[in-house]
Amino acid sequence: MSNYDPTDIRSQERAKADTDLRNKLAKDTEEADLKWLMGSKRGRRIVWRFLDRAGVFRLSFNTNSMTMAFNEGNRNEGLRILAQIHTLCPELYPVMVKEQIHDNRNADDGSRNDH
Repeated sequence: MSNYDPTDIRSQERAKADTDLRNKLAKDTEEADLKWLMGSKRGRRIVWRFLDRAGVFRLSFNTNSMTMAFNEGNRNEGLRILAQIHTLCPELYPVMVKEQIHDNRNADDGSRNDH
């Protein structure tokens, strides 16, 4: 049997405040984790690979509607991460792009790519 009392407004307000606090702490933790990840060259490479695999930089069109829906779902998650980057650490996005361009240029010319 449940102990829920619909007339106990204070208890409901405390429960809502507790839920709001837990949600805020989870959001703050996620933001801090992304800032930490973007703070190193290795982390920026990981984020770039994730964005590339998510399909952020290409069209998700496919003649098969289910494949296209799947691709759009992946792309949507990648766009969410990209929006977080632009909100939380916008100064690191151009750094990540430059590093990626530099790393790709080195990979194509046959020279050694030290990371």
